[in-house]
Amino acid sequence: MLKNKFSLKDIPGWAVMLGIFGILYLTGLHTEAIGQVQRLLLATGIKNADVPEALQNPDAKAVANAAAVANSEMAGAGFKMVDMQGRQIAFESLKGKVVFLNIWATWCPPCIAEMPNIQQLYDKVGSDKIAFVMLSVDEGGMAKVKKFIDRKKYTFPVYMPASQFPQEFYSTAIPTTFIISPAGKIVAKQEGMADYNTPEVIEFLQNMVKE
Repeated sequence: MLKNKFSLKDIPGWAVMLGIFGILYLTGLHTEAIGQVQRLLLATGIKNADVPEALQNPDAKAVANAAAVANSEMAGAGFKMVDMQGRQIAFESLKGKVVFLNIWATWCPPCIAEMPNIQQLYDKVGSDKIAFVMLSVDEGGMAKVKKFIDRKKYTFPVYMPASQFPQEFYSTAIPTTFIISPAGKIVAKQEGMADYNTPEVIEFLQNMVKE
């Protein structure tokens, strides 16, 4: 009696996919793989970051500016951060600049997905008047975060919390991005991944610098 010969074609598709995912998980590459898939989603343009409508309206903008003058305390006042060189920085030292604050982690696929477009945005508008704060909430320590950033060759400024997290920056999602005005007020908040390298976001940031 002839025995049936085993063939790879006999392996069910679900088993192959489960095996591939198992290998990715064991090697720690599953986060990267999911992030790449989500990056393709961003490339379709259906997840572009929202530009606040209120601040496109001149009258509303004037009201926002008046409120900022009335209350001069900066969002996140008292919060301390540490950069990848180990230097401690007070968040409120950024007052007077437009701040692009992104809260992320190395284990977060949506964070990984949106980082390339944030790097592109930083290359276009990053300056002494527009500060980028890529704030990692990883618990694995600075070495893990620095290794990730170096491997990806990102050049935007990366920080980790060095004090209690401000109530203003709490969110139910990660990543979450805040845009803070030179007066220290949160003028935009985006929960979840988005594409920030768009003409609308670039114009929004640059217009705040001119105000």
